[in-house]
Amino acid sequence: MTVTVTIRDLAAAKREGRRFAMLTAYDWPTARLLTEAAIPVILVGDSLGDNVLGYANTLPVTMEEMLHHARAVARGAPSALLVGDMPFGSYQAGCESAVVAATDFLKAGMHAIKLEGGGWVVDLVARITQRGIPVMGHLGLTPQSVNAFGGMRVQGRSDDARERILADAVALERAGAFAVVLEGMPRDLAGQVTASLAIPTIGIGAGPDCDAQVLVTYDIIGITQHTRGSLPKFARVFAEVGDQVVGAVQSFAAAVGEGTFPDDAHSFH
Repeated sequence: MTVTVTIRDLAAAKREGRRFAMLTAYDWPTARLLTEAAIPVILVGDSLGDNVLGYANTLPVTMEEMLHHARAVARGAPSALLVGDMPFGSYQAGCESAVVAATDFLKAGMHAIKLEGGGWVVDLVARITQRGIPVMGHLGLTPQSVNAFGGMRVQGRSDDARERILADAVALERAGAFAVVLEGMPRDLAGQVTASLAIPTIGIGAGPDCDAQVLVTYDIIGITQHTRGSLPKFARVFAEVGDQVVGAVQSFAAAVGEGTFPDDAHSFH
């Protein structure tokens, strides 16, 4: 099917000052719901690991797992811009393996890929985009670097760290990235980065001054409290779907125990 949202549309949104939302999806039903809600950009995130697969963090996620879920999302969201998240280990070995992994994402139905970091990653972005594969960058609190950071800590607090993030953002844009996620950094730094770039910034825990915002869908619908116990500071629950699921399951089990389900109306004759 024809993609109705493209990277050119995101560039136009930046120029025209139109904010947009990006959300995660890991399966066909969620992709269908986000499409119905007219979400323009869907990220098949490596957050799959700690939101769906039960891992402690994103590090164990494999390309095989990512591609499996990417294909499902692609079948459910024919009109959104779909971004596949490069998992840990898929690009750290160098350009050749990174290009292969990025190519596999596009064959699975994604329209772009996302990878974390600046510095040496900038060269990978240039090489991947030169091969016709759109790339979204990711700076700040990059979860795949959790061990190097000593935990999930806000980045960009020191002058040196601020300068490095700003320089990396500019370098990613020059390398051909069409957008950059800014995660876990002070609001004023994210605003400075946003003002310095012609490409859109997508914030998550980076304040309201970015061009767009992304959250994990399970966070905004109240699933996370039931699975991982707590929300990150930057997330907000917009609907208590998790509570509704628990209530519905309890009601079903009670009806079965009481013998009131199935009743005659739900039986064949």
